[in-house]
Amino acid sequence: MEVVRSRRGADVASDHHLVVANLKLKLKTNWTSRQTALQRFNIAFLRDTDKLDEFKIALNNRFQALQDLLEEEETTVEDNWEGVKEALTSKCQEVLGLKKHHHRNTGYDQRKEEQEDSN
Repeated sequence: MEVVRSRRGADVASDHHLVVANLKLKLKTNWTSRQTALQRFNIAFLRDTDKLDEFKIALNNRFQALQDLLEEEETTVEDNWEGVKEALTSKCQEVLGLKKHHHRNTGYDQRKEEQEDSN
């Protein structure tokens, strides 16, 4: 509590006095779990016609198998979506691979070279 005041003149039809207070309250921060980074696939491989053809064939085979499976069973829209999503991500990762992240420290590298040259 920062400031507390008693207001004697407030008419509240009671034998009590009105109390006014300023409170300073610190709430605990709610930490959320950090989301995993998105998987980025190396789509530069699709410019190569051999990789593109391999990707198309693998994806067509996977979707054909998925379609045959879905025709046999009665499934919900959510199940269908999970099947499509899993098929896409697994074939992309299998054929294309994940994109590698390259950290750039160009400013640091240039300054380090300049310092070495000046010495």
